[in-house]
Amino acid sequence: MSNLLTTSDEIINCTKQLIIAGGYNGFSYADIAEVVGIRKASIHHHFPSKVDLVRKLVMRYREDGEAAVAALERNTQNSLEILKAYAGHWAECIEDRSRPFCVCGLLASELPALPPEVAAEVTSFFRFLSTWLTSIMKKGAAEGSLRLSDTPSVEAETFIACIYGAMLSARAYNKPEVFATVMTPALKRLSPTSN
Repeated sequence: MSNLLTTSDEIINCTKQLIIAGGYNGFSYADIAEVVGIRKASIHHHFPSKVDLVRKLVMRYREDGEAAVAALERNTQNSLEILKAYAGHWAECIEDRSRPFCVCGLLASELPALPPEVAAEVTSFFRFLSTWLTSIMKKGAAEGSLRLSDTPSVEAETFIACIYGAMLSARAYNKPEVFATVMTPALKRLSPTSN
């Protein structure tokens, strides 16, 4: 099996980086063409409109996220450790600047101005994340690896808010360590051994 990226993959990867840098309205097909080294007509061949392109990016981002959390659950049994690994993933991405912010998090901040097709996919990403984290909270409460102060669904939404708030703070201060400053007490609060 080849590890070579297709032109479509290169366009999507470039789009992801451009969105992280400047949001939905911060790039054009001309920007992608310059970075990827193709003509705008080639981009239109793969993605007839910007809506098609960003919608596909968000769909793929969610699919990759679904695969990643499934692998995380296969490799880590304890729910607290799953949450720590998930937060740790983002801490590393922010630290090495490989993904200093979640594409869907950035797009969510632009939701009222996004085309409806893209907005629906962004909402779908957050529903997936909420559903997954709710299941982790339920499992953790049942197995005794998490101490919940509220219902699993409220705890899941609180955790999402902490993760995304920590990303935003790290970005606002341009200090990757701020992410851990926010997430360490959030994870400690969920620990059954916490006072």
